[in-house]
Amino acid sequence: MLQAHSFLWHYLWLAPQCLELGLTLVLWWRGTWRRFPVFFSYLVFAAIEQIILYVLDISPKVTWQTWWRAFWAGTIVEAMLKFGVVAELLHYLLRPWPALASVGRHFISVMGVLLVLVAAVAAAFTAPDNTHWLISGSHTLMQTIYITEAGLILSVFLLAAYFHIPWERVRFGIALGLGVAWCEHLAAWALLATGALTLRRELLDFLNLATYHVAVLIWLYYLLAPLKEMPKSAVSLPENSLAVWNRELERLIQQ
Repeated sequence: MLQAHSFLWHYLWLAPQCLELGLTLVLWWRGTWRRFPVFFSYLVFAAIEQIILYVLDISPKVTWQTWWRAFWAGTIVEAMLKFGVVAELLHYLLRPWPALASVGRHFISVMGVLLVLVAAVAAAFTAPDNTHWLISGSHTLMQTIYITEAGLILSVFLLAAYFHIPWERVRFGIALGLGVAWCEHLAAWALLATGALTLRRELLDFLNLATYHVAVLIWLYYLLAPLKEMPKSAVSLPENSLAVWNRELERLIQQ
């Protein structure tokens, strides 16, 4: 069962993409895609990209060089959309507090630079393998991308936890799905880039496909499941500490 082109292999590759396309149709029909346009664009592109790669993989007329070139092109575009999704999440997370949003953007920018440096060092020390540069280079590229992406999404979670920022349900679901997929993919591609488990790569492929399937199911739940109404408290709450932080930061900026 855990072999390439087995039934499970076909299912895990195609099922998440079909679910993603179904999700995008529902979001489009409801008009809720306007709340997160970058993430919506990512869903559409990722689903179409993977379906194209699947067709190229099973087609006997397509060479392995063509498949890997298509993989490179899709990976680069998808990475840019993923970075845009992180920026979109951060924007909506800190939008009620403009001063904190400025600090948060600087924090994420610094983290991004540090993560790129870490990824560059990791790539430099990656053990080269004997495969074609299209394949070995893709392993290093994916390791570099997921070091940055996993670090950024974890930084957003840490920022929200530090300032005690409440997550909006849908965007928490988006961030959770991305975090699960990106952290697992980072571990898998790092193993491949270092040459570990090269002979059993199909096992990591199955793990990547299954984890992404879980991420899509998380998005389906948080984006489509109805939100339960919580009873509103009649007791007046104290001023949010975030408002105090934001007010003091604005005062310091104006000085």
